[in-house]
Amino acid sequence: MRWSKILLPTLKEVPADAEAISHILMIRAGLIRKLTAGVYCYLPFGLRVLAKIEKIIREEMNSEGAQELLLPAIQPCELWQKSGRFEALGEDMITFTDRHKKLNVLGPTHEEVITALVKNEVNSYRQMPLILYQIQTKFRDEARPRYGVMRSREFIMKDAYSFDRDQPGLDVSYDKMYDAYCRIFKRCGLEFIPVEADTGIMGGDTSHEFMVLAGSGEDKIACCKKCEYAASLDKAECPEPDHGQRTIDHSKKPEYLKDVSTPGVSSVEDVAAFLKASSDKLLKTIIYVNADKPVAVLVRGGHEVNEAKLIRVLKSNNLEMASAEVIKKTTNAPVGFSGPVGLTGIEIIADYSLKGSRGLIAGANKADTHIIDIDMKRDVQVTRWADIRSIKENDLCPRCNLAGINIQQAIEVGHVFKLGTKYTQSLGATYLDVQGKANQIIMGCYGIGVTRIIAAYLEQNHDDCGIIWPWAISPFQVIIMPLNTDNKEIMQKAENIYKLFIDENIEVLFDDRDIRAGMKFKDADLIGIPIQIIIGEKNLAQGIIEIKLRKTGQREKIKSGEVVPKVLKLIDDLQAYPEPEGI
Repeated sequence: MRWSKILLPTLKEVPADAEAISHILMIRAGLIRKLTAGVYCYLPFGLRVLAKIEKIIREEMNSEGAQELLLPAIQPCELWQKSGRFEALGEDMITFTDRHKKLNVLGPTHEEVITALVKNEVNSYRQMPLILYQIQTKFRDEARPRYGVMRSREFIMKDAYSFDRDQPGLDVSYDKMYDAYCRIFKRCGLEFIPVEADTGIMGGDTSHEFMVLAGSGEDKIACCKKCEYAASLDKAECPEPDHGQRTIDHSKKPEYLKDVSTPGVSSVEDVAAFLKASSDKLLKTIIYVNADKPVAVLVRGGHEVNEAKLIRVLKSNNLEMASAEVIKKTTNAPVGFSGPVGLTGIEIIADYSLKGSRGLIAGANKADTHIIDIDMKRDVQVTRWADIRSIKENDLCPRCNLAGINIQQAIEVGHVFKLGTKYTQSLGATYLDVQGKANQIIMGCYGIGVTRIIAAYLEQNHDDCGIIWPWAISPFQVIIMPLNTDNKEIMQKAENIYKLFIDENIEVLFDDRDIRAGMKFKDADLIGIPIQIIIGEKNLAQGIIEIKLRKTGQREKIKSGEVVPKVLKLIDDLQAYPEPEGI
Protein backbone atom coordinates (compact mmCIF):
# COMPACT_ATOMS: atom_id res chain seq x y z
CA MET A 1 0.00 0.00 0.00
CA ARG A 2 1.32 3.43 -0.97
CA TRP A 3 0.97 6.12 1.68
CA SER A 4 -0.17 8.58 -1.01
CA LYS A 5 -3.16 6.30 -1.72
CA ILE A 6 -4.24 5.36 1.81
CA LEU A 7 -6.36 7.53 4.12
CA LEU A 8 -3.77 7.86 6.88
CA PRO A 9 -3.94 11.41 8.29
CA THR A 10 -1.34 11.83 11.06
CA LEU A 11 -1.33 14.77 13.47
CA LYS A 12 1.56 16.57 15.15
CA GLU A 13 -0.46 18.11 17.95
CA VAL A 14 -2.23 16.39 20.84
CA PRO A 15 -6.03 16.52 20.31
CA ALA A 16 -7.68 18.91 22.74
CA ASP A 17 -10.33 16.47 24.00
CA ALA A 18 -8.05 13.41 24.35
CA GLU A 19 -6.91 12.44 27.86
CA ALA A 20 -5.63 8.86 27.79
CA ILE A 21 -2.43 8.13 25.86
CA SER A 22 -4.25 5.47 23.82
CA HIS A 23 -6.87 8.02 22.75
CA ILE A 24 -4.18 10.52 21.81
CA LEU A 25 -2.21 7.98 19.79
CA MET A 26 -5.22 6.49 18.01
CA ILE A 27 -6.15 9.96 16.75
CA ARG A 28 -2.62 11.20 16.02
CA ALA A 29 -1.68 7.98 14.19
CA GLY A 30 -4.81 8.06 12.03
CA LEU A 31 -6.63 5.01 13.44
CA ILE A 32 -9.88 6.74 14.36
CA ARG A 33 -11.83 9.98 14.09
CA LYS A 34 -14.59 11.12 16.40
CA LEU A 35 -18.12 11.47 15.02
CA THR A 36 -19.89 12.42 18.23
CA ALA A 37 -19.47 11.73 21.95
CA GLY A 38 -18.50 8.07 22.42
CA VAL A 39 -18.84 7.22 18.70
CA TYR A 40 -15.84 6.79 16.39
CA CYS A 41 -15.06 6.15 12.73
CA TYR A 42 -12.35 3.55 12.13
CA LEU A 43 -10.04 4.66 9.35
CA PRO A 44 -8.27 2.06 7.13
CA PHE A 45 -5.21 1.91 9.42
CA GLY A 46 -7.33 1.24 12.51
CA LEU A 47 -9.55 -1.23 10.66
CA ARG A 48 -6.51 -3.30 9.69
CA VAL A 49 -5.64 -3.65 13.38
CA LEU A 50 -9.21 -4.62 14.24
CA ALA A 51 -9.24 -7.24 11.49
CA LYS A 52 -6.07 -8.84 12.84
CA ILE A 53 -7.44 -8.96 16.39
CA GLU A 54 -10.66 -10.52 15.11
CA LYS A 55 -8.65 -13.10 13.16
CA ILE A 56 -6.78 -14.12 16.32
CA ILE A 57 -10.05 -14.36 18.24
CA ARG A 58 -11.67 -16.52 15.56
CA GLU A 59 -8.68 -18.86 15.38
CA GLU A 60 -8.64 -19.44 19.12
CA MET A 61 -12.41 -19.74 19.48
CA ASN A 62 -12.63 -22.18 16.57
CA SER A 63 -9.78 -24.23 18.02
CA GLU A 64 -11.98 -24.90 21.07
CA GLY A 65 -14.90 -26.04 18.93
CA ALA A 66 -16.90 -22.82 19.19
CA GLN A 67 -19.14 -21.97 16.23
CA GLU A 68 -19.55 -18.45 14.89
CA LEU A 69 -22.94 -16.92 14.17
CA LEU A 70 -24.36 -13.43 13.95
CA LEU A 71 -27.25 -12.19 16.07
CA PRO A 72 -29.40 -9.10 15.43
CA ALA A 73 -28.58 -5.79 17.09
CA ILE A 74 -32.30 -4.90 17.32
CA GLN A 75 -33.95 -6.86 20.13
CA PRO A 76 -37.54 -6.88 21.45
CA CYS A 77 -37.67 -5.46 24.96
CA GLU A 78 -39.93 -8.36 26.05
CA LEU A 79 -36.90 -10.65 26.23
CA TRP A 80 -35.18 -8.26 28.62
CA GLN A 81 -38.30 -7.94 30.72
CA LYS A 82 -38.51 -11.74 31.02
CA SER A 83 -34.90 -11.97 32.20
CA GLY A 84 -35.42 -9.13 34.68
CA ARG A 85 -32.63 -6.99 33.24
CA PHE A 86 -34.66 -4.33 31.45
CA GLU A 87 -34.81 -2.04 34.47
CA ALA A 88 -31.42 -3.15 35.84
CA LEU A 89 -29.55 -1.59 32.90
CA GLY A 90 -31.68 1.53 33.18
CA GLU A 91 -30.50 4.56 31.23
CA ASP A 92 -27.45 2.71 29.87
CA MET A 93 -29.79 0.88 27.50
CA ILE A 94 -30.58 2.51 24.16
CA THR A 95 -34.20 1.92 23.19
CA PHE A 96 -36.52 3.08 20.44
CA THR A 97 -40.16 2.65 19.49
CA ASP A 98 -40.74 1.44 15.95
CA ARG A 99 -43.60 2.40 13.62
CA HIS A 100 -45.70 -0.42 15.06
CA LYS A 101 -45.41 1.16 18.53
CA LYS A 102 -43.23 -1.69 19.78
CA LEU A 103 -40.36 -0.90 22.15
CA ASN A 104 -37.01 -2.24 20.97
CA VAL A 105 -33.49 -2.40 22.38
CA LEU A 106 -30.21 -1.75 20.58
CA GLY A 107 -28.31 -4.70 21.97
CA PRO A 108 -25.81 -3.93 24.76
CA THR A 109 -25.21 -7.70 24.98
CA HIS A 110 -26.95 -10.87 23.76
CA GLU A 111 -27.66 -13.33 26.59
CA GLU A 112 -31.41 -13.02 26.12
CA VAL A 113 -31.30 -13.34 22.33
CA ILE A 114 -29.01 -16.36 22.25
CA THR A 115 -31.07 -18.10 24.94
CA ALA A 116 -34.28 -17.53 22.96
CA LEU A 117 -32.57 -18.97 19.88
CA VAL A 118 -31.25 -22.06 21.68
CA LYS A 119 -34.60 -22.61 23.38
CA ASN A 120 -36.14 -23.22 19.96
CA GLU A 121 -33.26 -25.16 18.38
CA VAL A 122 -31.73 -27.30 21.15
CA ASN A 123 -33.98 -29.83 22.86
CA SER A 124 -31.85 -32.94 23.47
CA TYR A 125 -28.84 -33.78 25.60
CA ARG A 126 -27.22 -35.09 22.41
CA GLN A 127 -26.91 -31.50 21.09
CA MET A 128 -24.66 -30.42 23.95
CA PRO A 129 -22.09 -29.26 24.85
CA LEU A 130 -22.48 -26.32 22.49
CA ILE A 131 -20.49 -23.07 22.30
CA LEU A 132 -21.67 -20.26 20.00
CA TYR A 133 -19.98 -16.90 19.48
CA GLN A 134 -20.20 -13.73 17.45
CA ILE A 135 -18.20 -10.55 16.80
CA GLN A 136 -20.63 -7.67 16.63
CA THR A 137 -21.31 -4.03 17.46
CA LYS A 138 -22.88 -3.28 20.87
CA PHE A 139 -24.62 -0.13 22.06
CA ARG A 140 -24.64 1.41 25.53
CA ASP A 141 -25.67 4.96 26.36
CA GLU A 142 -22.73 5.71 28.64
CA ALA A 143 -23.35 8.62 30.97
CA ARG A 144 -19.77 9.78 30.50
CA PRO A 145 -18.02 8.46 27.40
CA ARG A 146 -14.28 8.96 27.82
CA TYR A 147 -10.80 7.81 26.91
CA GLY A 148 -11.71 7.30 23.26
CA VAL A 149 -12.72 3.72 22.47
CA MET A 150 -12.03 2.60 26.03
CA ARG A 151 -15.49 3.72 27.17
CA SER A 152 -17.69 4.47 24.19
CA ARG A 153 -21.36 4.24 23.30
CA GLU A 154 -20.80 2.01 20.29
CA PHE A 155 -18.13 -0.69 20.33
CA ILE A 156 -17.21 -4.08 18.91
CA MET A 157 -17.42 -7.07 21.21
CA LYS A 158 -16.83 -10.78 20.89
CA ASP A 159 -19.43 -12.57 22.97
CA ALA A 160 -19.65 -16.35 23.34
CA TYR A 161 -22.20 -18.56 25.09
CA SER A 162 -21.88 -22.15 26.24
CA PHE A 163 -24.78 -24.55 26.74
CA ASP A 164 -24.32 -27.71 28.81
CA ARG A 165 -26.34 -30.49 30.41
CA ASP A 166 -24.92 -30.08 33.91
CA GLN A 167 -22.50 -28.20 36.13
CA PRO A 168 -19.48 -30.43 35.34
CA GLY A 169 -20.12 -29.75 31.65
CA LEU A 170 -20.19 -26.00 32.32
CA ASP A 171 -16.91 -26.28 34.22
CA VAL A 172 -15.28 -27.85 31.14
CA SER A 173 -16.67 -25.18 28.79
CA TYR A 174 -15.62 -22.41 31.17
CA ASP A 175 -12.06 -23.73 31.36
CA LYS A 176 -11.89 -23.95 27.56
CA MET A 177 -12.90 -20.32 27.18
CA TYR A 178 -10.63 -19.19 30.02
CA ASP A 179 -7.65 -20.86 28.36
CA ALA A 180 -8.61 -19.50 24.92
CA TYR A 181 -8.78 -15.98 26.37
CA CYS A 182 -5.29 -16.31 27.83
CA ARG A 183 -3.98 -17.30 24.40
CA ILE A 184 -5.86 -14.49 22.64
CA PHE A 185 -4.53 -11.76 24.91
CA LYS A 186 -1.02 -13.17 24.82
CA ARG A 187 -1.04 -13.27 21.01
CA CYS A 188 -2.27 -9.66 20.95
CA GLY A 189 0.79 -8.64 22.95
CA LEU A 190 -1.03 -7.73 26.17
CA GLU A 191 0.39 -8.08 29.65
CA PHE A 192 -2.73 -9.17 31.52
CA ILE A 193 -3.88 -10.62 34.83
CA PRO A 194 -6.96 -12.85 35.24
CA VAL A 195 -8.72 -11.84 38.47
CA GLU A 196 -11.66 -13.14 40.47
CA ALA A 197 -14.63 -10.87 39.79
CA ASP A 198 -18.16 -9.99 40.83
CA THR A 199 -20.87 -11.33 38.53
CA GLY A 200 -23.02 -8.18 38.88
CA ILE A 201 -26.24 -7.96 36.85
CA MET A 202 -25.01 -10.73 34.55
CA GLY A 203 -25.82 -13.27 37.25
CA GLY A 204 -24.26 -16.60 38.06
CA ASP A 205 -21.89 -17.56 40.85
CA THR A 206 -18.40 -17.48 39.30
CA SER A 207 -16.59 -15.05 37.03
CA HIS A 208 -13.12 -13.85 36.10
CA GLU A 209 -12.06 -10.59 34.51
CA PHE A 210 -8.98 -10.27 32.33
CA MET A 211 -7.24 -7.07 33.34
CA VAL A 212 -4.49 -5.06 31.65
CA LEU A 213 -2.51 -2.93 34.10
CA ALA A 214 -2.55 0.72 33.03
CA GLY A 215 -2.51 4.08 34.79
CA SER A 216 -5.54 5.27 32.84
CA GLY A 217 -7.59 2.19 33.72
CA GLU A 218 -11.02 2.87 35.19
CA ASP A 219 -11.01 -0.36 37.21
CA LYS A 220 -8.93 -1.26 40.24
CA ILE A 221 -7.67 -4.69 41.20
CA ALA A 222 -6.17 -6.12 44.37
CA CYS A 223 -3.02 -8.23 43.94
CA CYS A 224 -1.07 -10.03 46.63
CA LYS A 225 2.58 -8.99 46.92
CA LYS A 226 3.59 -12.62 47.49
CA CYS A 227 1.13 -15.21 46.15
CA GLU A 228 -0.92 -15.25 42.91
CA TYR A 229 -4.16 -13.96 44.46
CA ALA A 230 -5.79 -11.26 42.33
CA ALA A 231 -9.35 -9.95 42.39
CA SER A 232 -11.38 -6.96 41.36
CA LEU A 233 -12.19 -4.53 44.18
CA ASP A 234 -15.84 -5.56 43.97
CA LYS A 235 -14.81 -9.15 44.69
CA ALA A 236 -11.63 -8.96 46.81
CA GLU A 237 -12.28 -10.58 50.17
CA CYS A 238 -11.75 -9.04 53.60
CA PRO A 239 -12.07 -12.09 55.89
CA GLU A 240 -13.43 -12.01 59.40
CA PRO A 241 -10.54 -11.34 61.83
CA ASP A 242 -10.06 -13.49 64.91
CA HIS A 243 -10.65 -11.17 67.85
CA GLY A 244 -11.22 -13.89 70.45
CA GLN A 245 -14.19 -14.02 72.79
CA ARG A 246 -15.08 -11.52 75.53
CA THR A 247 -17.65 -11.70 78.29
CA ILE A 248 -19.72 -8.57 78.85
CA ASP A 249 -22.36 -8.05 81.53
CA HIS A 250 -25.16 -6.63 79.38
CA SER A 251 -27.39 -6.06 82.43
CA LYS A 252 -25.08 -3.37 83.67
CA LYS A 253 -25.88 0.10 82.39
CA PRO A 254 -22.88 1.57 80.52
CA GLU A 255 -21.57 4.60 82.37
CA TYR A 256 -18.92 5.86 80.00
CA LEU A 257 -20.87 6.34 76.78
CA LYS A 258 -20.85 10.10 76.38
CA ASP A 259 -22.37 12.63 74.00
CA VAL A 260 -20.01 15.31 72.72
CA SER A 261 -20.95 18.46 70.85
CA THR A 262 -19.65 18.57 67.27
CA PRO A 263 -21.32 21.67 65.82
CA GLY A 264 -21.32 21.59 62.02
CA VAL A 265 -18.77 18.74 61.98
CA SER A 266 -19.96 15.60 60.19
CA SER A 267 -17.39 14.14 57.78
CA VAL A 268 -14.97 11.45 58.97
CA GLU A 269 -11.95 13.71 58.41
CA ASP A 270 -13.50 16.70 60.20
CA VAL A 271 -14.77 14.69 63.16
CA ALA A 272 -11.41 12.93 63.57
CA ALA A 273 -9.60 16.28 63.54
CA PHE A 274 -12.13 17.92 65.87
CA LEU A 275 -11.94 15.11 68.45
CA LYS A 276 -8.20 14.46 67.86
CA ALA A 277 -8.87 10.81 67.05
CA SER A 278 -7.77 8.33 64.39
CA SER A 279 -10.20 7.81 61.52
CA ASP A 280 -10.18 4.08 62.37
CA LYS A 281 -11.81 5.00 65.70
CA LEU A 282 -14.76 6.47 63.84
CA LEU A 283 -17.75 4.29 63.01
CA LYS A 284 -19.56 5.31 59.82
CA THR A 285 -23.28 4.62 59.71
CA ILE A 286 -24.65 4.75 56.19
CA ILE A 287 -28.36 4.38 55.56
CA TYR A 288 -29.44 2.52 52.42
CA VAL A 289 -32.87 1.57 51.13
CA ASN A 290 -33.31 -2.06 50.08
CA ALA A 291 -36.65 -3.06 48.60
CA ASP A 292 -38.26 0.06 50.16
CA LYS A 293 -36.86 -0.72 53.63
CA PRO A 294 -34.04 1.24 55.30
CA VAL A 295 -30.85 -0.63 56.23
CA ALA A 296 -28.02 0.69 58.40
CA VAL A 297 -24.55 -0.28 57.20
CA LEU A 298 -21.56 0.09 59.53
CA VAL A 299 -17.89 0.35 58.55
CA ARG A 300 -14.79 1.90 60.10
CA GLY A 301 -14.07 5.53 59.30
CA GLY A 302 -11.04 4.59 57.20
CA HIS A 303 -12.98 2.07 55.12
CA GLU A 304 -15.46 2.35 52.26
CA VAL A 305 -18.67 0.38 51.82
CA ASN A 306 -18.35 -2.04 48.90
CA GLU A 307 -21.81 -1.88 47.37
CA ALA A 308 -21.24 -4.96 45.18
CA LYS A 309 -20.55 -7.00 48.31
CA LEU A 310 -23.50 -5.41 50.12
CA ILE A 311 -25.81 -6.32 47.23
CA ARG A 312 -24.64 -9.92 47.44
CA VAL A 313 -25.16 -10.02 51.22
CA LEU A 314 -28.66 -8.57 50.92
CA LYS A 315 -29.43 -10.53 47.72
CA SER A 316 -30.80 -7.23 46.54
CA ASN A 317 -32.17 -6.22 43.16
CA ASN A 318 -32.97 -2.69 44.25
CA LEU A 319 -30.41 -1.06 46.55
CA GLU A 320 -29.88 2.69 46.72
CA MET A 321 -28.58 5.34 49.10
CA ALA A 322 -31.24 6.77 51.37
CA SER A 323 -32.43 10.29 50.80
CA ALA A 324 -32.02 13.00 53.45
CA GLU A 325 -35.72 12.63 54.22
CA VAL A 326 -35.44 8.87 54.81
CA ILE A 327 -32.32 9.37 56.96
CA LYS A 328 -34.13 11.94 59.11
CA LYS A 329 -37.15 9.67 59.50
CA THR A 330 -34.99 6.63 60.36
CA THR A 331 -32.46 8.23 62.75
CA ASN A 332 -34.17 11.45 63.89
CA ALA A 333 -31.03 13.27 62.78
CA PRO A 334 -29.84 15.18 59.74
CA VAL A 335 -27.34 13.72 57.28
CA GLY A 336 -23.89 13.30 58.83
CA PHE A 337 -24.97 12.47 62.37
CA SER A 338 -26.37 8.93 62.03
CA GLY A 339 -25.18 6.33 64.50
CA PRO A 340 -25.99 2.75 65.54
CA VAL A 341 -26.44 3.25 69.30
CA GLY A 342 -30.12 3.10 70.19
CA LEU A 343 -31.11 2.58 66.56
CA THR A 344 -34.18 0.29 66.48
CA GLY A 345 -36.66 -1.06 64.00
CA ILE A 346 -34.03 -1.35 61.27
CA GLU A 347 -31.62 -4.02 60.05
CA ILE A 348 -28.03 -3.23 61.06
CA ILE A 349 -25.26 -4.84 58.99
CA ALA A 350 -21.72 -4.38 60.33
CA ASP A 351 -18.42 -5.08 58.64
CA TYR A 352 -16.20 -7.80 60.11
CA SER A 353 -13.47 -5.25 60.86
CA LEU A 354 -15.66 -3.76 63.61
CA LYS A 355 -16.13 -7.03 65.46
CA GLY A 356 -14.87 -6.83 69.05
CA SER A 357 -14.02 -3.12 68.76
CA ARG A 358 -14.20 -0.71 71.68
CA GLY A 359 -13.71 3.03 72.10
CA LEU A 360 -15.43 3.96 68.85
CA ILE A 361 -16.98 7.29 67.88
CA ALA A 362 -20.23 7.60 65.94
CA GLY A 363 -23.07 9.97 65.26
CA ALA A 364 -25.52 10.31 68.17
CA ASN A 365 -28.67 10.45 66.01
CA LYS A 366 -29.15 14.09 66.85
CA ALA A 367 -27.85 17.20 65.20
CA ASP A 368 -24.30 18.42 65.92
CA THR A 369 -23.61 15.53 68.31
CA HIS A 370 -21.44 12.40 68.40
CA ILE A 371 -21.08 9.59 70.93
CA ILE A 372 -17.67 8.44 72.17
CA ASP A 373 -16.47 5.19 73.80
CA ILE A 374 -18.81 2.86 71.90
CA ASP A 375 -18.35 -0.89 72.48
CA MET A 376 -19.64 -2.84 69.49
CA LYS A 377 -20.62 -5.91 71.50
CA ARG A 378 -22.26 -4.03 74.33
CA ASP A 379 -23.80 -0.98 72.68
CA VAL A 380 -24.82 -1.93 69.14
CA GLN A 381 -27.54 -4.41 68.21
CA VAL A 382 -25.96 -5.81 65.04
CA THR A 383 -28.37 -7.86 62.93
CA ARG A 384 -25.58 -9.60 61.02
CA TRP A 385 -21.85 -9.40 60.43
CA ALA A 386 -20.48 -9.57 56.91
CA ASP A 387 -17.63 -8.65 54.61
CA ILE A 388 -19.02 -5.40 53.19
CA ARG A 389 -15.97 -3.16 52.82
CA SER A 390 -13.50 -2.58 50.01
CA ILE A 391 -10.05 -4.02 50.48
CA LYS A 392 -7.28 -1.44 51.00
CA GLU A 393 -3.63 -1.09 50.08
CA ASN A 394 -1.47 -3.22 52.40
CA ASP A 395 -4.41 -5.18 53.84
CA LEU A 396 -3.32 -8.75 54.49
CA CYS A 397 -3.87 -11.10 51.55
CA PRO A 398 -7.01 -13.21 52.16
CA ARG A 399 -5.40 -16.25 50.52
CA CYS A 400 -1.86 -16.65 51.85
CA ASN A 401 -2.13 -14.38 54.92
CA LEU A 402 1.59 -13.71 54.48
CA ALA A 403 1.82 -10.44 52.58
CA GLY A 404 0.00 -7.21 51.92
CA ILE A 405 -2.20 -6.22 49.00
CA ASN A 406 -1.31 -3.88 46.15
CA ILE A 407 -4.14 -1.86 44.60
CA GLN A 408 -3.50 -1.22 40.91
CA GLN A 409 -5.41 0.52 38.12
CA ALA A 410 -6.39 -1.68 35.21
CA ILE A 411 -8.43 -1.94 32.01
CA GLU A 412 -10.91 -4.80 31.66
CA VAL A 413 -10.51 -6.47 28.25
CA GLY A 414 -12.45 -9.68 28.87
CA HIS A 415 -14.92 -11.26 31.30
CA VAL A 416 -16.10 -14.86 31.66
CA PHE A 417 -19.11 -16.02 33.69
CA LYS A 418 -20.69 -19.22 34.90
CA LEU A 419 -24.32 -18.16 34.51
CA GLY A 420 -26.00 -21.41 35.52
CA THR A 421 -29.74 -21.25 34.80
CA LYS A 422 -30.34 -17.49 35.25
CA TYR A 423 -31.45 -17.01 31.62
CA THR A 424 -32.56 -20.49 30.65
CA GLN A 425 -34.97 -20.56 33.58
CA SER A 426 -36.49 -17.12 32.94
CA LEU A 427 -36.78 -17.78 29.20
CA GLY A 428 -37.80 -21.45 29.47
CA ALA A 429 -34.84 -23.12 27.70
CA THR A 430 -34.87 -26.83 28.55
CA TYR A 431 -33.62 -30.13 27.13
CA LEU A 432 -34.63 -33.76 27.48
CA ASP A 433 -32.11 -36.02 29.24
CA VAL A 434 -31.46 -39.74 28.65
CA GLN A 435 -34.63 -40.64 30.58
CA GLY A 436 -36.71 -38.16 28.60
CA LYS A 437 -36.99 -35.78 31.55
CA ALA A 438 -36.93 -32.01 30.99
CA ASN A 439 -34.02 -30.10 32.57
CA GLN A 440 -32.81 -26.52 32.50
CA ILE A 441 -29.89 -25.91 30.16
CA ILE A 442 -26.76 -24.71 32.01
CA MET A 443 -25.15 -21.58 30.54
CA GLY A 444 -21.87 -19.71 30.55
CA CYS A 445 -21.02 -16.47 28.77
CA TYR A 446 -17.70 -15.02 27.69
CA GLY A 447 -17.01 -11.49 26.42
CA ILE A 448 -14.03 -9.68 24.91
CA GLY A 449 -13.90 -5.95 24.18
CA VAL A 450 -12.41 -6.13 20.69
CA THR A 451 -12.02 -2.39 20.19
CA ARG A 452 -10.82 -1.99 23.77
CA ILE A 453 -7.92 -4.38 23.10
CA ILE A 454 -6.36 -1.72 20.86
CA ALA A 455 -6.59 0.97 23.54
CA ALA A 456 -5.34 -1.38 26.26
CA TYR A 457 -2.38 -2.43 24.15
CA LEU A 458 -1.40 1.16 23.38
CA GLU A 459 -1.56 2.12 27.05
CA GLN A 460 1.16 -0.47 27.70
CA ASN A 461 3.23 -0.16 24.50
CA HIS A 462 4.30 3.30 23.44
CA ASP A 463 7.16 5.71 23.90
CA ASP A 464 7.58 9.46 23.51
CA CYS A 465 7.62 9.04 19.73
CA GLY A 466 4.43 7.02 19.34
CA ILE A 467 3.07 3.48 19.00
CA ILE A 468 5.12 0.28 19.23
CA TRP A 469 3.00 -2.40 17.53
CA PRO A 470 3.48 -6.11 18.15
CA TRP A 471 3.98 -8.24 15.08
CA ALA A 472 0.63 -10.01 15.40
CA ILE A 473 -1.67 -6.96 15.21
CA SER A 474 0.46 -4.35 13.46
CA PRO A 475 -1.46 -2.83 10.51
CA PHE A 476 1.60 -3.39 8.30
CA GLN A 477 4.75 -5.42 8.86
CA VAL A 478 7.24 -3.18 7.06
CA ILE A 479 7.45 0.47 6.05
CA ILE A 480 9.74 1.59 3.20
CA MET A 481 11.03 5.16 3.45
CA PRO A 482 12.80 6.69 0.45
CA LEU A 483 14.18 9.90 1.95
CA ASN A 484 14.36 11.92 -1.29
CA THR A 485 11.56 11.33 -3.78
CA ASP A 486 13.29 13.60 -6.33
CA ASN A 487 16.19 11.13 -6.55
CA LYS A 488 15.29 8.65 -9.30
CA GLU A 489 17.81 6.05 -8.10
CA ILE A 490 16.35 6.09 -4.58
CA MET A 491 12.78 5.84 -5.87
CA GLN A 492 13.67 3.03 -8.27
CA LYS A 493 15.36 1.04 -5.49
CA ALA A 494 12.34 1.66 -3.22
CA GLU A 495 9.95 0.51 -5.96
CA ASN A 496 11.97 -2.66 -6.57
CA ILE A 497 12.05 -3.56 -2.86
CA TYR A 498 8.34 -2.75 -2.55
CA LYS A 499 7.47 -5.16 -5.39
CA LEU A 500 9.71 -7.89 -3.96
CA PHE A 501 7.96 -7.59 -0.58
CA ILE A 502 4.55 -7.82 -2.24
CA ASP A 503 5.68 -10.94 -4.10
CA GLU A 504 6.66 -12.45 -0.74
CA ASN A 505 3.20 -11.59 0.71
CA ILE A 506 4.75 -9.14 3.16
CA GLU A 507 2.36 -6.41 4.30
CA VAL A 508 4.25 -3.28 3.35
CA LEU A 509 3.53 0.44 3.50
CA PHE A 510 5.48 2.48 0.94
CA ASP A 511 5.95 6.07 2.14
CA ASP A 512 6.05 7.67 -1.31
CA ARG A 513 5.05 11.12 -0.04
CA ASP A 514 7.07 14.10 -1.21
CA ILE A 515 7.87 15.47 2.26
CA ARG A 516 10.99 16.13 4.31
CA ALA A 517 12.94 13.14 5.65
CA GLY A 518 12.46 14.34 9.23
CA MET A 519 8.69 14.21 8.83
CA LYS A 520 8.91 10.66 7.47
CA PHE A 521 11.00 9.57 10.45
CA LYS A 522 8.55 11.13 12.91
CA ASP A 523 5.50 9.64 11.19
CA ALA A 524 7.11 6.20 10.96
CA ASP A 525 7.79 6.18 14.70
CA LEU A 526 4.31 7.59 15.42
CA ILE A 527 2.44 4.86 13.52
CA GLY A 528 4.77 2.21 14.98
CA ILE A 529 5.24 -0.36 12.17
CA PRO A 530 7.76 -2.97 13.44
CA ILE A 531 10.37 -2.84 10.63
CA GLN A 532 11.55 0.33 8.90
CA ILE A 533 13.49 0.23 5.61
CA ILE A 534 15.36 3.54 5.19
CA ILE A 535 16.76 4.45 1.77
CA GLY A 536 18.98 7.56 1.68
CA GLU A 537 21.33 9.05 -0.88
CA LYS A 538 24.58 8.71 1.08
CA ASN A 539 24.04 5.05 1.99
CA LEU A 540 22.65 4.03 -1.38
CA ALA A 541 25.70 5.53 -3.13
CA GLN A 542 27.65 2.82 -1.28
CA GLY A 543 25.08 0.14 -2.08
CA ILE A 544 23.78 0.26 1.50
CA ILE A 545 20.25 0.36 2.93
CA GLU A 546 19.39 0.81 6.61
CA ILE A 547 16.97 -1.35 8.62
CA LYS A 548 15.54 -0.15 11.93
CA LEU A 549 13.47 -2.05 14.49
CA ARG A 550 10.79 0.25 15.91
CA LYS A 551 10.61 -1.53 19.28
CA THR A 552 14.30 -1.36 20.19
CA GLY A 553 15.49 1.43 17.92
CA GLN A 554 18.32 -0.84 16.80
CA ARG A 555 19.68 -0.08 13.32
CA GLU A 556 21.74 -2.11 10.87
CA LYS A 557 23.21 -1.21 7.49
CA ILE A 558 23.20 -4.00 4.92
CA LYS A 559 23.84 -4.42 1.22
CA SER A 560 20.81 -3.41 -0.82
CA GLY A 561 20.55 -6.83 -2.44
CA GLU A 562 20.24 -8.48 0.99
CA VAL A 563 17.28 -6.44 2.20
CA VAL A 564 14.52 -8.90 1.34
CA PRO A 565 16.27 -12.04 2.73
CA LYS A 566 17.16 -10.07 5.88
CA VAL A 567 13.59 -8.90 6.39
CA LEU A 568 12.23 -12.40 5.77
CA LYS A 569 14.61 -13.66 8.47
CA LEU A 570 13.45 -10.89 10.82
CA ILE A 571 9.84 -11.78 10.13
CA ASP A 572 10.51 -15.43 10.97
CA ASP A 573 12.15 -14.31 14.22
CA LEU A 574 9.31 -11.94 15.05
CA GLN A 575 6.70 -14.63 14.44
CA ALA A 576 8.58 -17.15 16.59
CA TYR A 577 9.62 -14.67 19.28
CA PRO A 578 7.18 -11.76 19.55
CA GLU A 579 9.74 -9.62 21.39
CA PRO A 580 13.09 -10.03 19.56
CA GLU A 581 16.29 -8.92 21.26
CA GLY A 582 17.61 -7.25 18.13
CA ILE A 583 18.39 -7.42 14.43
